[in-house]
Amino acid sequence: MNKCADEDKSVWCDSITTPCDQLECDAACSGTLQDSWYKSLKANLATRGITTSNNLTQYYFGTTSGGTEQTDRYGGHGDYLANVDLGKLGIQEGLFIKLRAEHHFGQSIGESAGVLLPPTLPTELPVAESRDLYLTNVLFTQFLSERFAIYAGKLDTLDGDANAYASGRGITQFSNAAFIANPIALRTVPYASLGCGFVIVDGTEPIFNFLVLNPTDTADTDGFDELFNDGVTVSAEWRFPVRWSSKPGHQLLGATWSSRDYVSLGQDPRILLPNVPIDRAEGSWSLYWNTDQALWVDSCDSSRHFGYFARAGIADDSANPINYLLSAGLGGSSPWRQKDSFGIGYYYSGTSDKVGPFLATAFGPIGDSQGVEIFYRSQLTQSISVTPDFQWLSQARRNLDDAYLLGVRMNIAF
Repeated sequence: MNKCADEDKSVWCDSITTPCDQLECDAACSGTLQDSWYKSLKANLATRGITTSNNLTQYYFGTTSGGTEQTDRYGGHGDYLANVDLGKLGIQEGLFIKLRAEHHFGQSIGESAGVLLPPTLPTELPVAESRDLYLTNVLFTQFLSERFAIYAGKLDTLDGDANAYASGRGITQFSNAAFIANPIALRTVPYASLGCGFVIVDGTEPIFNFLVLNPTDTADTDGFDELFNDGVTVSAEWRFPVRWSSKPGHQLLGATWSSRDYVSLGQDPRILLPNVPIDRAEGSWSLYWNTDQALWVDSCDSSRHFGYFARAGIADDSANPINYLLSAGLGGSSPWRQKDSFGIGYYYSGTSDKVGPFLATAFGPIGDSQGVEIFYRSQLTQSISVTPDFQWLSQARRNLDDAYLLGVRMNIAF
């Protein structure tokens, strides 16, 4: 046990075996470290109602075997987020604005891997064929009570299907799209578009979220000209906390429905598909579930924990290339080193029997796919982390060999 002592008593931290002195104890147990000037500036802005969270993430991945070619690719993603509390600015109590700008650069390993689900999802976002900077969130939220809020504006949907150990936007946890959010809902829910809804919260955690959304992706436009021209998407998620052996966990149930007519697969940066026609499908739906449950919690810092996660989802097979998906794994904070984290996950993706033949016209024989991702994220400084990553991806495209990927991700948070 890691023992931290003060003048009067001893505090047992976690299972780290190396003893620590008082300074190390303060850092490990209370997390109090001397702030840099930049952190001080951010803290001063926060007191005035403006908080920022920016990430520049670089990916260097290669296919060591299989896929369409054995090669390596370098790419990256910039994510710049600001939240403005208009109550603290003296304008309107309970009103918040969320602004997010994104871009990607370089090349993705997805095409060389030959897979449908991107192995490094952020290198495809927000617009697959453009390296320009786009606003994907301009969202206004008004709290009407401590637990209830309404919102409207342009929003991205990548934070949906939240999970303690398998979310992270491809930046802080898994990189593969199969583990960031359930891809079963991608057909009905665009990446970024105009919408409105309401949310019920418990403390800082959303419990129920209901969203009405424009069904077409407008990440590269303001979206007003296309607003509801192709119908409407409705989404609802219920995520509630559970405790097992006094350790935190969650259960999530979600559903989506779209009235949009689907006549082709189209282009979506979250799934690597050809733009080929399909039989017309009037509307689409999906149902999904996920869970996370802590197995270990640091007695010194309850925000540090690891546990298991699982996902399952189904969708109608007339419009969705993915008919069902199952995934499970372990992840969370490292018990051996402060600020580090890890993850290991497995997924199985069932390809639609109705859409599969249309994919076969471009890709050849099509079947189901599966994959494994393993990563360890090492926090080198307060701002910089480096994440070695391995992925084994069994192909939906039957004429391709399984892809084995090795790579590294470096994130600069500022």
